[in-house]
Amino acid sequence: MITGDYAATARSIATQAGIAEGDVLTGDELARLDAPELAARLETVTVFARIMPEQKLRIVQAYKAKGEIVAMTGDGVNDAPSLKAAHIGVAMGRRGTDVAREASAIVLLDDDFGAIVRSVRLGRQIYDNIRKAMAFIFAVHVPIAGLALLPLCLGLPILFGPIHIALLEMVIDPVCALVFEAERAEDDVMRRPPRAPDGPLFSLPMIGWSIFQGGLAFAMLAAVFLVETWSAMPEAELRALIFFALIAEIVALVLVNRSFSAALGAALVRHNLALRYIAAAIVGGTGLILLLPSAQALLKFGAIAWSDMALAVALGVALLVMLEGCKPLLQGIMARGAAGRRP
Repeated sequence: MITGDYAATARSIATQAGIAEGDVLTGDELARLDAPELAARLETVTVFARIMPEQKLRIVQAYKAKGEIVAMTGDGVNDAPSLKAAHIGVAMGRRGTDVAREASAIVLLDDDFGAIVRSVRLGRQIYDNIRKAMAFIFAVHVPIAGLALLPLCLGLPILFGPIHIALLEMVIDPVCALVFEAERAEDDVMRRPPRAPDGPLFSLPMIGWSIFQGGLAFAMLAAVFLVETWSAMPEAELRALIFFALIAEIVALVLVNRSFSAALGAALVRHNLALRYIAAAIVGGTGLILLLPSAQALLKFGAIAWSDMALAVALGVALLVMLEGCKPLLQGIMARGAAGRRP
């Protein structure tokens, strides 16, 4: 807390506000400190009292020099330089002066500091959901591309045509646009240290995790495809089997990427209305294809036995279980590679 009040008053208010116990540094003491000495005192000081406007700016600059991410709140003309110098200046919308509002990056319309916490939580939730959607996109296109190229490489009949890819995209696009956007915040979203502002949106470990997901899905589908091909399964029936198995694995990839850390049971029961609608659409579309001979003829699908449908579903369940089992390893890798900075 930085204030112009006397030290005793400032400490009392800071205690009532829940600011951590620490040293109190007055403006007179700060004026006698050079830059290295001030940097050392920042480690223990939690309240700055009897501070002049130019000293607020010096404090902000000292924190920035230490590599900290600095957010500054204020409402007066004297706060404008420090609001402008901070990484994130937050001005009061009702009591704040025009100068303070112009110098700030954020204006609190209702002067409620709780809005800052809610904004941080929402920002982290949106950031997480973008990463989840990107992870899913990377992962889901690996088996699709693999199954398109595998028959060509082996000189076998092509599995999927444009209409099959279009149907798959009708599943993938709504998932990215609706399901991940509607995901709730992770349980630890406010317990994490702030991410580095220059950190990449999608790190190499996350890319590797996505490719691993897609690669495992492709390996399972390719194994079934090759075994059934060598077993002389009719081409139309094989196409239907692999298509439905791919749908099941896409659903598994959606469930895996809904959460970075939540257990499978918690992720399955977590409310997401968009996911329910899309899951119902997938089940309904699958049922129509199975029941309508005209739809099977259009897609060049042969009659698929219930045992083959059970195999397709089992592949999706197996992929889901295996990837969920790998999540603790991913969390360890991400924890070692995380680079966070304190605000």
